Amino acid sequence: MTFSVTILGSSSAIPTPTRFPSAHVLNVHERLFLVDCAEGTQMQLRRFHIRMNRINHIFITHLHGDHVLGLFGLISTFNLLGRKQPLHLFAPKELESVLNFNVGVFTDKLSFPVIFHPVDPNMSQLVFEDRHVSVTSLPLRHKVPTVGYLFKETPSLPNIRKDCIQQYSLGLADIVKIKNGADYIAPDGKIIPNAELTFHARLPRSFAYCSDTLYSERLVGLIRGVDLLYHEATFLDADVDLARQTGHSTALQAATAAVGAHVGKLVIGHFSSRYKNISQHLQEARNIFPETYAAEDGQVYAIPEKFG
Repeated sequence: MTFSVTILGSSSAIPTPTRFPSAHVLNVHERLFLVDCAEGTQMQLRRFHIRMNRINHIFITHLHGDHVLGLFGLISTFNLLGRKQPLHLFAPKELESVLNFNVGVFTDKLSFPVIFHPVDPNMSQLVFEDRHVSVTSLPLRHKVPTVGYLFKETPSLPNIRKDCIQQYSLGLADIVKIKNGADYIAPDGKIIPNAELTFHARLPRSFAYCSDTLYSERLVGLIRGVDLLYHEATFLDADVDLARQTGHSTALQAATAAVGAHVGKLVIGHFSSRYKNISQHLQEARNIFPETYAAEDGQVYAIPEKFG
């Protein structure tokens, strides 16, 4: 089953000829989740052959233009295409009034409902969950209220060990209870722990999106063990003072977060347009976290299935 991230924009505030500002698409079992929606996002969706009508949930990190200015045009396009299904929008509460104003000015009456879900940037909390994925907010340290998002694949039910089915003569009702976490009580009253009866064939996968932010030990604790981390690396460490002044991270700091959180793979992005070549960012991060990759627009990072 698919669990992958497509980079739609890897630049920071100013786009370049090869890099658009921030936007990502997460594919979980062929359900699409858009994370940030900078100017040009719908152009990138078309360029990389991603069907816009499959996006029903959009997660916005904060109200800087390079993360949100494409949202209003995308909603307008949805309306022109006659969309009917609801669009769920998750973001800091300040976006709601901006959204309502822009929709009111630039579109006719919407053909679909936009359901706004305010996200508290000061705490980590579950903001969305269905049978495929859960999404938890991540407080970030930026110049305005900002949140990241942690996506976790919903664990599948465990498998029953075949030898246990035979050994304890388990019936269908027993198997259903055990798969849902129950222990088994044998006819003689002996309790067989669930862990001895089951095994997980497939382990859940995870992706954390962290942009924009200063380096944060609190954040490191919240993203511990994720399979794929996207962490902004706007500046090189030589410009660490500028990073601090603007509420951003360096490539070295992004890699430090990856090391501390014991993540599987790190993708750095949100590069300042002042750098014409980001090879130094990549080298700076790889010096302490070798499994680092520099985001490129259109690149897909697939997280393979994991088996326990």
